[in-house]
Amino acid sequence: MRKFEKIKQYLDELYPNANCSLDFSTPYELLVAVVLSAQCTDKRVNIVTKDLFKIANTPEKMLNLGEEKIKKIIHPCGFYNAKSKALIETSADLVNKFGGDVPKTMEELTSLRGVGRKTANVVIANAFGRQTIAVDTHVHRVSKRLGLANENSTPYECEMSLLKIVPHEERSKTHHQMILFGREICKAIRPNCENCKLKDVCKFYKEKISR
Repeated sequence: MRKFEKIKQYLDELYPNANCSLDFSTPYELLVAVVLSAQCTDKRVNIVTKDLFKIANTPEKMLNLGEEKIKKIIHPCGFYNAKSKALIETSADLVNKFGGDVPKTMEELTSLRGVGRKTANVVIANAFGRQTIAVDTHVHRVSKRLGLANENSTPYECEMSLLKIVPHEERSKTHHQMILFGREICKAIRPNCENCKLKDVCKFYKEKISR
C-alpha cells in the first residue's frame, strides 16, 4: 500500500464525516467566520457569529456597523483590533470591487485586503463546493511530520505537494480530516504518537520520537 493510501485509510477510519465546523449560510458569512477563526477555536467563533450575523451578515451591514461596534462583538475571538479592521477592509473591497458579492476565484478572493490563500481556499471549497486544500497550521504541521511535504516548505509549497498526491475528489474532505487529526492526535505540543497508527510511515516519529 502506498504511503498516502495508508494515511488516507486511517483518516477515513478516524473521521469518516469530516466537514467544515464553522457555522455559515452564505459565502460572506463563511469569509467572516474564517477571518475570526485565526488563533481561535471554531466553537467560540460560532458563538460570536451567531450574534454578529443577526445584525451584520452582508458587507454593507458590516460597514454600517462600524469598527468600534464590531470590536465589542468579536472581542471573545481575540486579536479583535486586527480582526475588526480586516472585516471592515474586506467588506469595503467586496462592495467596491464586486458589488457586495463574494467572488469565486482564487485570484479575485486574494485581491481582497485581509484575505490570503488559505482563507480563499476555505471559501472556495466550503461555500462554492470546489475541491481544493487549504493549508492552515494543522495541515502544514501534519504534512511535514508525515513527510507529505518538505520539512522547510512554505504553506504554498505544502499545498502544491498535497495537490499532487491527494485525489481530486478527496481534497476538501482530506483537508478537514487533517485539521481534526492535527487538533486531536498530531498536536503541536505533546503529539499522541503512541496511539497513532501511522508511526511506521511517520517521518517525525522515526526521526524525533522513536530514537
